[in-house]
Amino acid sequence: MRVFVTGASGFIGSAVVPELIDAGHHVLGLARSDASAAALAAAGAEVHRGSLEDLDSLRAGAAASDGVIHLAFVHDFSRFAEAARTDLAAIEAIGGALEGTDRPFVITTGVLGLAPGRVATERDAQDPAATPRAAAHQAMLSLASRGVRSSVVRPAPSVHGEGDRGFVPTLIDIARAKGVSGYVGDGSNRWPAVHRLDAAHLYRLALEKAPAGSALHAVAEEGVPVRTLAEAIGRHLGLPVAAISPEDAGEHFGWLAPMVAADGSASSDLTRELVGWQPTRPGLLDDLGEGHYFRTGEPSRA
Repeated sequence: MRVFVTGASGFIGSAVVPELIDAGHHVLGLARSDASAAALAAAGAEVHRGSLEDLDSLRAGAAASDGVIHLAFVHDFSRFAEAARTDLAAIEAIGGALEGTDRPFVITTGVLGLAPGRVATERDAQDPAATPRAAAHQAMLSLASRGVRSSVVRPAPSVHGEGDRGFVPTLIDIARAKGVSGYVGDGSNRWPAVHRLDAAHLYRLALEKAPAGSALHAVAEEGVPVRTLAEAIGRHLGLPVAAISPEDAGEHFGWLAPMVAADGSASSDLTRELVGWQPTRPGLLDDLGEGHYFRTGEPSRA
């Protein structure tokens, strides 16, 4: 297939592109900058200039392709609701270009907050009151009834691997800055995790196999206790590990505090059965043991 990929030069997208090319697909990658365009060309993809806000460029990329994987998202948690609205507009523009074609369209949300207090499954729906990204899931279901083989991949909150600039590097930055590796309360709350290469493989399988209206979980580990994660960070940095009270979490962790306190375990049993996905890469703690998370260099996006 000729596959239009948004977010193609991002952390997950840069793994999805070679995954697709190695499987024989041709990639048309969205690029808003010269640097992104150069990276995509070097990876063997065709470059499509545009941006997430340029809806005409999204429609043109989708119309010129046999399928779409939508990974781009504005990762600014200070304006998350606005980013979700931008994402929804992009989904609707791409979906409109694909309507009635039965072509695959894979979008992205997440598993965090799906089912607090229990293990979330692919059957759980996102609560619009809990996250503005629930609208993206509803748009996917709507498109499935309008002749688009739309599906959603919901990655774990920790998509880890070399080059990660997300939640785990932010925790490491905070530990360095505060001189202590912290967790909230007793730290028994859990984060699901998946290696970026395993996640990339699932996106390809979703493109190739996922039925219309299906939700897939990019979750290799149902839940890593946050205290265990904090202890691993403390060992690598040579720092003490300490509980942070819920009252002090905001001051200590900043914008990351709700995520550090969240209990969001999730399974991927139905995903594995539906599309035959089998993650094989190292788990989060083993990945931390590789040492690349602790090299000094470019900071996280915090």
